[in-house]
Amino acid sequence: MSNLTPKKHTKSQSAYAFDNTATNVAASQMRNALNNLVDSVSDAEAQRKFENEMDSFFALFRRYLTDKVSGTQLDWDKIKSPNKDEVVNFQSLVNDDASNLDKLAVLKLNGGLGTSMGCVGPKSVIEVRDGNTFLDLTVRQIEHLNRNYDTDVPLLLMNSFNTDADTAKIIKKYQGHRIRVRTFNQSRFPRILKDSLLPVPSDFEDKSESWYPPGHGDLFESLVSSGELDYLLNQGKEILFVSNGDNLGATVDPKILNHMIETNAEFIMELTDKTRADVKGGTLINYDGQVRLLEIAQVPKEHVEDFKSIKKFKNFNTNNLWINLKAIKRLVENNGIQSEIIPNQKSISSGSSDINVLQLETAVGASIRYFNNAHGIVVPRSRFLPVKTCSDLLLVKSDLFFLEHGALKLDPGRDGFANPLIKLGSHFKKVSNFQSRIPHMPKILELDHLTITGNVNLGKNVQLKGTVIIVCNEGDKIDIPNGSILENVVVTGSLSILEH
Repeated sequence: MSNLTPKKHTKSQSAYAFDNTATNVAASQMRNALNNLVDSVSDAEAQRKFENEMDSFFALFRRYLTDKVSGTQLDWDKIKSPNKDEVVNFQSLVNDDASNLDKLAVLKLNGGLGTSMGCVGPKSVIEVRDGNTFLDLTVRQIEHLNRNYDTDVPLLLMNSFNTDADTAKIIKKYQGHRIRVRTFNQSRFPRILKDSLLPVPSDFEDKSESWYPPGHGDLFESLVSSGELDYLLNQGKEILFVSNGDNLGATVDPKILNHMIETNAEFIMELTDKTRADVKGGTLINYDGQVRLLEIAQVPKEHVEDFKSIKKFKNFNTNNLWINLKAIKRLVENNGIQSEIIPNQKSISSGSSDINVLQLETAVGASIRYFNNAHGIVVPRSRFLPVKTCSDLLLVKSDLFFLEHGALKLDPGRDGFANPLIKLGSHFKKVSNFQSRIPHMPKILELDHLTITGNVNLGKNVQLKGTVIIVCNEGDKIDIPNGSILENVVVTGSLSILEH
């Protein structure tokens, strides 16, 4: 046995040395390529800003190379459920005093386009209800807050280079309203060729698919570099409430704000109970005595089913986050946030062929472990109403909710029940198709599950109850007549209605 040990040791050392050499070569080549990109900028001020961005990107790239060698998966045996201080229940919060609202600013992540739903421009300008867009409703929420409590909560929009110009035009209509709307841009990073690990763009002015916004984990650095963080601190703001631009359930709640101040927490993450539709969502864990966000990408393959279990991990991250502004400043200035890197593989067009590229991204929730007294709060599902697809859009446009000062409120008759599971097929993928096929929202107050696939159109005053499945075969067409009441049925191509 003794003569085998040195061979094994030598081999591992050799492999490690090879990995390190390859890492150093890739890093050196990337540094040279980034320097050339910076040199292509003629304006001195633009060059300084761009150089800072490329330095940030290079730091991310170096970490990515290191992670490839050392791995990022956690030791499953060290993962424990959070203790009672690390995840508290929203129902236990009682202090709803509004006096701390002067310390608050609200930020919406506004970097996404509506392309997946067939729209052009920022996703936040998709019409949701009564002619109002996501952004309109968010403005109405905060305007009501400021008027009702005689406070001054500003709204910040973190745009990407994709959404900045369009958003600047849109927010002009809010001038004169009782709300300050401010914008800043997150970073613009170069996509990487998957094979060579070199940047795709050839110069700074390249406006093709060469660049990408690096996920919402870029929030902290962009807040600081844009000057917005210092602006907020100078205005006496202490806490930032962050949420996705498409989540209309993410309203300001004084109870959470007060709880954060009372517990000296620097970071609070809103969680909500998992359903079978949320099994891939990240969840809070205790790891080596520290609160962390566990994402499915960090889970060893043999434990993925455990991760998806509703019994083992009961709730998931809504991306509604409350963060202390001074803590952000301290951590960014000390380079203290090193969140897990998410390598996102994409394919982009180049002439007649496609190129495989990588986007290195980070998620804002993963930074929770770097903040003091950080913990989670399990909130009602009504605070998590994202719209990623037209299936989600049907839900928020339906009679399940009513509007109150820009906020969606659940119909009291539905209180205590899970939202229905809605699955619309590819014929409903784009908003324009969705609107033409369902021009009038069906009544779904008593609906549990809806599946629609194929060439299907719904008439006026349709009621859907229980489980409703409508399947139209290719080449057929189903028109659900005006006034139809469908309850626990399967509707097939011949429009026959069967007990389900």
